[in-house]
Amino acid sequence: MRAHWPALHLLLPALAAALVLAAPSSSDDSSFARSLDESLSRRDGHGHGHSHNSHAAPIITLNETEVLMYHAPTPDSYWSLDIDRVHPEEKRYPALMGTHIVFMSAAFFGALPVGIALRSVKHAWHGLFVILFWTFVSLGLAANGLYKKLTPDMYEGQKHSVQGYFVLFIAAVLSAFDLIAIFGRFVSYVRGVRAGQDQFSFVGCWRAVVLDRAEDRPLGTGAEYTGLVSADPEELDAAELKTREIEGDEPSSSIQDRRARFVPPINTEFSPRISAEHEHEEWANDNGHHSQRYPQSAASERTVFEHSRSGSTHSDDTLHESVHRSSWSELGRAALLKKIGRAVFATAERILVFAGLFQVTTGIVIYTGGCRENYINGCLAHLIKGGIFWCYGLASFARFLGSFSELGWAWNRAPSKSYPSAEFVECFVIFLYGITNTWMERFGAKPGDPFTTKQVQHISIAVMFWFAGLIGMGIESKRVRRWLASSAAAALPSATRSQEAVAEPPSYIASFNPFPALCIGITGAAMAAHFQTYLFQVQIHELWGNLLSAFAVLRCVTYFFLWLSPPRSILPSRPPTEALASFFLACGGLVFQFSTEEVTIAAMRRGHDDMMMFLNVAVATTCLAFCWTLGIVAFKGWLKSHATKSVKFHSSA
Repeated sequence: MRAHWPALHLLLPALAAALVLAAPSSSDDSSFARSLDESLSRRDGHGHGHSHNSHAAPIITLNETEVLMYHAPTPDSYWSLDIDRVHPEEKRYPALMGTHIVFMSAAFFGALPVGIALRSVKHAWHGLFVILFWTFVSLGLAANGLYKKLTPDMYEGQKHSVQGYFVLFIAAVLSAFDLIAIFGRFVSYVRGVRAGQDQFSFVGCWRAVVLDRAEDRPLGTGAEYTGLVSADPEELDAAELKTREIEGDEPSSSIQDRRARFVPPINTEFSPRISAEHEHEEWANDNGHHSQRYPQSAASERTVFEHSRSGSTHSDDTLHESVHRSSWSELGRAALLKKIGRAVFATAERILVFAGLFQVTTGIVIYTGGCRENYINGCLAHLIKGGIFWCYGLASFARFLGSFSELGWAWNRAPSKSYPSAEFVECFVIFLYGITNTWMERFGAKPGDPFTTKQVQHISIAVMFWFAGLIGMGIESKRVRRWLASSAAAALPSATRSQEAVAEPPSYIASFNPFPALCIGITGAAMAAHFQTYLFQVQIHELWGNLLSAFAVLRCVTYFFLWLSPPRSILPSRPPTEALASFFLACGGLVFQFSTEEVTIAAMRRGHDDMMMFLNVAVATTCLAFCWTLGIVAFKGWLKSHATKSVKFHSSA
C-alpha cells in the first residue's frame, strides 16, 4: 500500500534531487562479498543504515541486494515517463508541466511578494498585482489540469494538489478583503457622483475605486493596509477627535483644521529624560511624512497642552477625568484590535510565500516519485528540518539587509521597546520545535520496542532544543532581567547609591543571546559525526553539519563585536558576519535535504555521488535565493523612498 504524502514544511530539495531521485534501478552486487548478516546488523527499525555497532566502517560501494531487502524498487514516475522516456512509444507532455511550474512560480515568487511590498507602503497599484497573481495562478492550474488529463496517475494518494488548493483558498480569503474594500470605494464614489460632488467618468472611477487615488491625494497614500507594524498618527488623532466630541469642547471641523496646522512640541523642560532619549528618533510613517516619535507620556503632555490652549473649563474635574479616561479606554481597545487584525493579515500574507516554497518541495517529490513506502519517515525528517534551516537562513539574510528594522531585528537599536526581540522569537521557535520533536522520534515504533541508539540521539537533540529555547526566552524576558539585576542593586547601600551606579550598561541596549547559535552549532557538530551505512552518506552529513556549525561560530562573532560596540542607531547595522552566517545556514539546510537516504542511494546508482557536485548545486541555489531576497527587500525600500518623496512634494505644493 502506497503511503500518502503528508504536509511538509518549506522549500525545494532543488534540481539535484530531481536529477537523481527517479533514476532507473541497476543491480550492483560487487560488494555482496561482505557478509549480509553483518550488514543487516547495522540497520535499525527506520530503514536508515545505522547500527547498534556504530563503530563499523561505512560501505564504499552500494549493495543493491541489501537495499532491496528493505525498500521496494523505485516505481515509474512522471519524471521517468517525461524525461527518461522509459516508454518511448507513448506520447508525453512535459511542456505542460513546465508551463505549470513557470506560472505558479511567477505567481508565488513574483507577483505575490511584489504585491506584499506594494501593500506594505500603501501603494495604490497593489490591486493590479493581486489581479496579476490570480492570472498566473489560473494559467498554471489550467496547464496542470490539461497535463493530468493527458497523463496517467503515477503517484497514487498524493496530497500535493489538495494542499495547493488549500493554499489558494487562504489566498482567496485574503483577496476577498481587497474586494470588499473596492466595493466600499465604489459605493462611496457612486454616492459622491449622485450628490454632485464629482462627475462620472471611467478614468475617474478607475482612479477612485481600483487605484484608490483621489485627485487631491498622491500615489501611495490610499491603500487600506498599513503593514505588520505601523506608526499611524491618524489613530491618535481620531482618539483625540472622539474625546473632544464627547467633552463638547469644539466642533470636529475646527479640530481637524487645527490639527492640520499645528503639532505641539514636547515639553522638554517638563520631561528632560524623554526628550533626550527620543531626540534623534525620526522616521517615515505610513503616509510617508517624517514625524517625531512621541512616547505615551509625551502624547499625554500634548493633550494637556491642547486643553490649556482651548481654554475649556469644567465644573466637575472628576467627571471630566472619568469621561476622558473611558473614551480613551474604548478607543484604545478598538485601535488594539485593529492593529492585531492588521498583524494577522500581514503575517498570513507573508506565509503564503513560504507555502509556495512548500508546494515546490512536494511538487518535486511527486514529480520524481520519491518518498514512498518506508522511505517516508526519513524523507519527512530531512525535508522538514532542512527546509526550516533553509528558510531561517533566508530570514536572517533579510534581517541583515534591513528587514524588520522597525522592530529592532536588523541588528539595530529598536525605535520602540514594545516588541519582543528577534532572539526571543528565535528561542520561541527553537522551544516549539524541541517540545514537539521530543515525542515524534518514536513514530513507527511498536509498543514495548526498546529505544534504539538513533532514537536516543535524536530525542536528546530535541530535548536540548526544548530547554535551551526555554532558557533563551527567560534571558530575553525584561522581568527576568530585572530579577537577575536586583541582587546587585540591593547590595549597594541606599546612602551611597547614585544614578550612575545603578544605570544600565551600554550592552543592555541589545540582546546577545547565544542559545540559538548553541542549538544549531551542537546539532551541526552531532550530525557531522552521525553514523551512516555508506561513505557517501557520511560525507554529505559531515558537509551540512559543518555548514550549520559555521553559522553558530559566525553568530557568536557577531555578538562579540556588537557587545563591544552596541548599536546606537535605528538604521540597520549590517554586520558582515551575519551575511556569511545566513548563507551557511541556508546552504546547510539545503544540503540537509539533499542528504535524504533515497536521494543519496539514487545518486550512487547513477554515479553522481560526488561531494563537489552536491555542494556546488546547493551554493548556486542559495545564491539564487539570496539574489531574489535582495531584490524584494530593495524593491520595498525603493517604494518607501519614492512614496516619501511623493508625499513631501504634494505637501509642499
